[in-house]
Amino acid sequence: MPYLTDITANRKNVGIELDVPAVQEILSGYYHDVSITQINTQKDLELLAARRPDLVFSGVKYFNFGGQDLWLNDFLDLHGIAYIASGKAALDNEHDKARAKRIMQQANIATARYFQTAPGEHPTAASVPIAFPLFVKPVTGGDSRGVDANSVVHDFESFRRKVLDIHETQNSRALVETYLSGREYSVGILEDATNGTLRAMPIEIIAAPNQNGDRILDYDIKKQDAETVEMVTDMAIHARLGDLAKAAFRALDGKSLGRIDIKMSHDNVPHFIEANLMPGLRKGYFYRGCLLNLNMSYEEMILKIAENGLAVSVPRPGGYETETSEPVIAARKMNAEMFVDGF
Repeated sequence: MPYLTDITANRKNVGIELDVPAVQEILSGYYHDVSITQINTQKDLELLAARRPDLVFSGVKYFNFGGQDLWLNDFLDLHGIAYIASGKAALDNEHDKARAKRIMQQANIATARYFQTAPGEHPTAASVPIAFPLFVKPVTGGDSRGVDANSVVHDFESFRRKVLDIHETQNSRALVETYLSGREYSVGILEDATNGTLRAMPIEIIAAPNQNGDRILDYDIKKQDAETVEMVTDMAIHARLGDLAKAAFRALDGKSLGRIDIKMSHDNVPHFIEANLMPGLRKGYFYRGCLLNLNMSYEEMILKIAENGLAVSVPRPGGYETETSEPVIAARKMNAEMFVDGF
């Protein structure tokens, strides 16, 4: 994608904002040819496919060419080119938070009761199907956009105002859930593409109480990086979080990496909140999960993600497949040539 001067800008078509020069430098230390391709037109994308890279290391979800969305991973699948992270079907599953919760319910994974609404759809207190207090947020969107101190509602008038606010400021329907008052966690998932095993990396995220006394990760707290991130030292809780996150990742049909957000109820039962199958690869929750749980450096994390992408056999046009790569450690020893094309 064209580079941005403001790395905090919201681009709905980009799932992972990358530090492109840093990623290129890391990968260039272990692979033969690592180039940056800037995509401005569909022709640029077609030229990339013609070069037949072994891997595209990109956080782009889709491009818009001539008013039409072209999903990158669909395009790469069509041309038999491997990429990092999940395919479009899985990204669709996690993007719509209500859809993700339905999938959890079908898989018997705990998630808070919920319903969707828009201004006027639930006109009276009696029409609200779940008891207060409730948590109200947009059905779609990331980075806690639309979440603030008014997201926890204790009465109908507060509910009505917040639903209207989401409609007007986020251009979205509202997802309304039973409010979970317990601790909050994020669990990074890292898949070993050579054997399909998952590693869960829980961290606890602690926000200071807001003016209402609620500890919630709202948009401003995340933007200002004002929350505290800690290791999960209770091994029983660590295991419960890991089991739920792995099950949720599988249910959403995730691949390679992801992040599952979990919150405890008042009686300490973990519940699925939402998922991010293209988690940020700067120094956010996913990286901190790798660091605190696996003592994995930023460089090692980037290399593992590339290794996972290269380890997947991809059907090539003409009926043959790419060879499954050796792990990165072996590649270092063998000085193997691997070709990676990055954005």
